[in-house]
Amino acid sequence: MVNTSVLFVCLGNICRSPTAHAVFQSMVNRAGLTNQFYVDGAGTGDWHLGHPPDTRSAATASLRGYDMSTLRSRLVTVDDFSRFDYIIAMDTDNLENLNVMRPSNFGGQLKLLLDFSSKPEYKEISEVPDPYYGGEDGFPLVLDLIEDACASLLNHIRTQIDDRNE
Repeated sequence: MVNTSVLFVCLGNICRSPTAHAVFQSMVNRAGLTNQFYVDGAGTGDWHLGHPPDTRSAATASLRGYDMSTLRSRLVTVDDFSRFDYIIAMDTDNLENLNVMRPSNFGGQLKLLLDFSSKPEYKEISEVPDPYYGGEDGFPLVLDLIEDACASLLNHIRTQIDDRNE
């Protein structure tokens, strides 16, 4: 039974949000919570609809054991605000775009991923940088940021669930 739904959002849904999707799903699976979570990713821009993740993102993720082969880009919709408990943006531009779309009755959490980081130096960065136009070294950094913040996000959600069940 799915109790919690999480949507990761970036611009094109081919680098950052599918990486976060794959990392978070893997963490959920390893914690034995697969049936309790629904995880997805989406983009605010429509340039890559239906495309698989960027090959550089997929290769970097694969080196650390994450599989993104089944993921395809899609556009975030207003309906997502009724389907997801957590909508997590990779950067402030996408967070602003989501806030514009956000219905007044949205009862979930809309935040930046790095708000959940456990490392002060990552929180100072505040945004997961878009590696798409950068060099190859940007992809491991993005994965480092995402792994840290996703682990903290999962702990945050688990704590909230435990608090509700007490």
